Amino acid sequence: MHKRVLIQAASALLALQFLAVPAFAAGSDSSGGGGNDQTVTQCKKGMVWDKKKKKCVAPQEGMLDDDSIYDAGHALAMAGRYDEAISVLVLAANKQDPRILNYLGYSHRHSGRVTVGLGYYEEALRIDPDYTLVREYLGEAHLQIGDLAGAQQQLMEIEKRTGKGSREYGMLAEQIEHFMRS
Repeated sequence: MHKRVLIQAASALLALQFLAVPAFAAGSDSSGGGGNDQTVTQCKKGMVWDKKKKKCVAPQEGMLDDDSIYDAGHALAMAGRYDEAISVLVLAANKQDPRILNYLGYSHRHSGRVTVGLGYYEEALRIDPDYTLVREYLGEAHLQIGDLAGAQQQLMEIEKRTGKGSREYGMLAEQIEHFMRS
């Protein structure tokens, strides 16, 4: 079953790369987040903070550098604005940036598209196997689909890379413990 899920995720990822079109709506949301807080606190829905212009702008492909896209996408994802995060993150010029792939996975997973999220996480790890934040989120995704063994495998991979004292290890270990008590 695990292979079937990964194949479905890979197919969904490939389709998304060709079909992803930014979709923005009007309105505002002032929920907090991390990374580029101006996107979340200063900009209306569908807008992102442009560091160079020091104002909110409508994101368009090629308009922002990938670091700004990552900052805005990360902030939106952490604020729970997952579809907006996806719409921003797909604008990145470097479609193989593990940070971008990680938050595309995170946003899709939290939007209920766990299989799509798995594909993005796997791609990020293919590029950077030592990216432990991806491993934490991938472990959480495995728990969402009831795959305790998959989550435990990611916990072991994190431990190999950072030991038991890292934030990522602690967060995933806590999620696994909670899962096992449920």
